[in-house]
Amino acid sequence: MQNTKVQQVVIAGGGTAGWIAAASLSKLLGKSLSVTLVESDEISTVGVGEATIPPIRTLHKLLGINEKEFLDATKSTFKLGIEFENWREKGHRYIHSFGITGKECWAGEFHHFWLRGLKEGYTADFGDYCFELQAAKAAKFAISQQQPINFAYHLDATLYAQFLRKFAEKHGTKRVEGKISEVNKDALSGNITSLTLASGQVIEGDFFIDCTGFRGLLIEQALHTGYEDWSHWLPCDSAVAMQTQSVDPALPYTRSIAHDFGWQWRIPLQHRVGNGLVYCSKYVSDEDAISCLQSNVEGEPVNQPRVIKFKTGRRRKGWNKNCVALGLASGFVEPLESTSIHLIMTGIVRLMRLFPFDGITQTAVDEYNSKLTSELNSIRDFIVLHYKVTNRQDTPFWQHCHNLDVPDSLAHKIQLFKETGRVFLDDGDVFRVDSWTQVMFGQGLMPTQYHRIADEMSDDELKRFLNGMRTSIAQSVEKLPAHQAFIDQINAHSK
Repeated sequence: MQNTKVQQVVIAGGGTAGWIAAASLSKLLGKSLSVTLVESDEISTVGVGEATIPPIRTLHKLLGINEKEFLDATKSTFKLGIEFENWREKGHRYIHSFGITGKECWAGEFHHFWLRGLKEGYTADFGDYCFELQAAKAAKFAISQQQPINFAYHLDATLYAQFLRKFAEKHGTKRVEGKISEVNKDALSGNITSLTLASGQVIEGDFFIDCTGFRGLLIEQALHTGYEDWSHWLPCDSAVAMQTQSVDPALPYTRSIAHDFGWQWRIPLQHRVGNGLVYCSKYVSDEDAISCLQSNVEGEPVNQPRVIKFKTGRRRKGWNKNCVALGLASGFVEPLESTSIHLIMTGIVRLMRLFPFDGITQTAVDEYNSKLTSELNSIRDFIVLHYKVTNRQDTPFWQHCHNLDVPDSLAHKIQLFKETGRVFLDDGDVFRVDSWTQVMFGQGLMPTQYHRIADEMSDDELKRFLNGMRTSIAQSVEKLPAHQAFIDQINAHSK
């Protein structure tokens, strides 16, 4: 393909995607590469991706980011999972947490023992056997050596980009301010050679990373990569976002509240609350969606509601020629399970592992795209699951969701769980078996059988096993401080 050595990387666009890419490349590969990021002060970023999942901590560790500095700079709170309200049916709620539920054995996960317990008359919720889930319900949180806890963050995306910018520039990233007016390509190979800015300045590079958001200035407008539309599986095509002042102590979880035509997010930060409503414009007007959100938030508005239009789906290739797309430029899977920032991080780590220092090879490109496809498909399936498996048919939107034709891969997973109680993960699965079972049970999907390994225990052994675990978790949660108190304590120490 391209035998040119790659020494100059140009990142088009800032925001969370651009600055994660710049921070990672400059810190980890900075001795071998020069990194330039081009962004315009005139172009605003979407900046609403405020909830994350636990692997963000792995990247932070890799980059050597100081957690206290990060928490302070981004006004972050801690996140133990997502509470889903009105999803299975109106008035019902459950939490999908980041923790491990129960203890598994070689033949089957814990839920088989729980299912046998139900049959024997033990009525405790599945979530009673998960430490993180119970801590979330009690609004408690702490980090300690004695009691490990699996968590992520709620963060201010704009402040996060600013924090990463300082970090990246400290490690050698050069920032150029300006609007990209032209993407220049080699007439023979079709590779991108440079970006021309509105000022006339030309930024040359060997490799380009497209972080220009939905526009996909490089990956789509210049390279015509193509887009795979997923709106027949994920019908929501719009969101309205606004911020409000905090009125209550911050909860250690994201709230996802289903409405008649979509769902609302509520994300507590240290200094405010991020709110939004994801909806399908076929079933509600933008004006009515704004009105619905405004009447369902708490606290004084910090800004005016902003409508964002999107089409769920993905670029046909994440890596095309000498360009990789990250963030919204690579596609959009709605933020129901907080995977947007995660996909930026896995994308840049995958690129660094396959980095074409000595020139681009087709095998590296194919490997990147194959792994990305597997990862995106698994996230897509997990999100479609929430819409498909529901008792709700009370509005045209929910009737549409109930009757969705789902991807074959998801149809198989649902059927396998229904018939056998088993969940097997695909190669690209971001979410563990725990996540799949918590959501399947939460949405009301119950298997017709459990693995007979659970019958190897006597009734007394099963009773001791289940009760002992619940008691132990309840006692551990009891010792935790309130989430808000823990944040206040960190802030007091860092001053």
